[in-house]
Amino acid sequence: MIKDIRHTGIVVIDLEASLYFYRDLLGFHVEKNIQEAGNFIDNILSLRNVKLTTVKMTSPSGQMIELLKYHSHPAEQKMREICEIGISHIAFTVDNLDIEYKRLKDKGIKFNSPPQLSPDGYAKVTFCRAPEGTYIELVEVLQ
Repeated sequence: MIKDIRHTGIVVIDLEASLYFYRDLLGFHVEKNIQEAGNFIDNILSLRNVKLTTVKMTSPSGQMIELLKYHSHPAEQKMREICEIGISHIAFTVDNLDIEYKRLKDKGIKFNSPPQLSPDGYAKVTFCRAPEGTYIELVEVLQ
């Protein structure tokens, strides 16, 4: 059985744009910036001749994400729809969604909609996209 969720890995094309989004706009802290290559990374990824930058980041509450920039295996950016099979989004809790929505929108972040009140009145919710296309759900719990 699992013990915990360790991290979420996010493959990025533009590492600087992604660092700006996750670090400067959302408040994640860079813990490590690692250049990876060699047998270990080749074996665990089942790829050959991997050259990879991994940036490990933590949220204010200690949750971890990894930004992964593949230098050796570039891929095209595919903007997935929210309803496609597989992991569809990452959700982050915020204290005041209206303030965060305005702040991020003023910085050029595009949202699906303004904050919406859930039918049960429990939370306000909105979705935006990170630079690499990952859907980000922002949630303010009201009760």
